[in-house]
Amino acid sequence: MDRDNLLQQLLLRGLGTSSLVAERLRSVTQGWVSSGQLDPAQATTLVDDVMRALRGDNPELEKQAGRQMERNIDHFLQDVGLARQKEIDELRGRIDRLEQQLRARRESETPVG
Repeated sequence: MDRDNLLQQLLLRGLGTSSLVAERLRSVTQGWVSSGQLDPAQATTLVDDVMRALRGDNPELEKQAGRQMERNIDHFLQDVGLARQKEIDELRGRIDRLEQQLRARRESETPVG
């Protein structure tokens, strides 16, 4: 297989993959718009930012898209009633502190015999 043909095939596959990603991202964001989780302007901005980040246009856009995606995930998990790992860890910490306080209270109330 000649090298030019291989490069052409790789380029076409890359373009096809980018198109698929863009279409899938648009589909997902439109679903979020339809469900009220995202407004249309945010959806357009998100798609544009993610596609620029995928092309490597701007690292800052990649960070912004990541933050936006995190917010969207948070909203989605909240809507379906699921907790994030961070929230579970916070609750475990609170439970541990409450258990320590309870043990300390019981020990202070126990008469010394």
